[in-house]
Amino acid sequence: MPRHANDDFIPSPDTLPPDERRGRGTTLNPDSRFVAAQRRRADRQWQYANAADWPDGEAPTSPPTQVSEEIVRSAISRNRSPDLDFDQSLNPYRGCEHGCAYCYARPSHEFLDLSPGLDFETKLWAKPGLVVALARDLSKPGYRCQPLALGTNTDCYQLLEAERRLSRQVIELLVECRHPLSIVTKSHLVTRDIDLLAPLAEEGLVRVALSLTTLDRRLARRLEPRAATPARRLAAIASLSAAGIPTGVMVAPLIPALTDWELESLLEAAARSGAVFAKWSLLRLPGAVKELFCQWLGAFEPARAVKVMHRLRALRQGQADESRFFLRHRGSDGGTGTEADLIAQRFAVACRRQGLATEPPELDTSHFQPPPSVGRQFSLF
Repeated sequence: MPRHANDDFIPSPDTLPPDERRGRGTTLNPDSRFVAAQRRRADRQWQYANAADWPDGEAPTSPPTQVSEEIVRSAISRNRSPDLDFDQSLNPYRGCEHGCAYCYARPSHEFLDLSPGLDFETKLWAKPGLVVALARDLSKPGYRCQPLALGTNTDCYQLLEAERRLSRQVIELLVECRHPLSIVTKSHLVTRDIDLLAPLAEEGLVRVALSLTTLDRRLARRLEPRAATPARRLAAIASLSAAGIPTGVMVAPLIPALTDWELESLLEAAARSGAVFAKWSLLRLPGAVKELFCQWLGAFEPARAVKVMHRLRALRQGQADESRFFLRHRGSDGGTGTEADLIAQRFAVACRRQGLATEPPELDTSHFQPPPSVGRQFSLF
């Protein structure tokens, strides 16, 4: 029997107090599902009468970001999902400081025995050996060139990229090899690399998509606290398009009863900024993301929380999430042809009206030249 939406909002005893989650996207830091010992919060504030009594004279503030480094053995991840438009991807970082409350990648932190909640956005991993590993992968005799998707599990242009520049290093290597790539990001920082992307675009080797969830700056700040504002993302689309780089918009995720009414406005704003293609996907809540998102709704959108989950379950045949291929991104109402189909029709009509393609441009794989491996000479031609 399907659960009622009210059942999604049972208060968690581990909800972080406001001071300990200031500037972050989630309200929880639950244990990984793989650890045997479960932790429970102990409130320390009873020990101190005021802020001056805290150690070092400071009350808790926004949790700091911790960055570790990961040894990379292989750079490329293979994908066999038939409903995704890429076969291989690369992620310069683990975790993401953008802190999006709905992020489907949060459960990946559990494989590190870390929480998909606050840990995901505060305990990050950088991969300084990534470019060397990528060059090694690309130079293997059996490598078959296919477009490489940059930043599919976490944003490759998150705040850490400004310091580490790993995404730029990857693109520099791909420019040398004339290897096709696609990028999806929420960050204006992608415009920093126009000098590398524009020459690739001239040969049909790159496309970029900016993820746009809402035009409401206040909602975006709560929903995606450390990502670029909607205006900055639209400005990035404009800058990339002006440089001749095929740029699109990802209306993702579309959140029922919260952002779905903005669908047409989002596509219109993106088209005005120069976008040439568009995609969309419905909110997904795999694994621990469901509890994290429901707690976020209860904290930041209490008036609409029950309606959001009720509508989402209606689009998922009574479930909060759907893992089946082709249904997980679009939803299904059991073949009744009502709301799930209506959203798809609205998207198609709005794209036609704005002149947006509903599929990204194909990338050319014929120019690829493997990087020289150790001990192997460059080609004369």
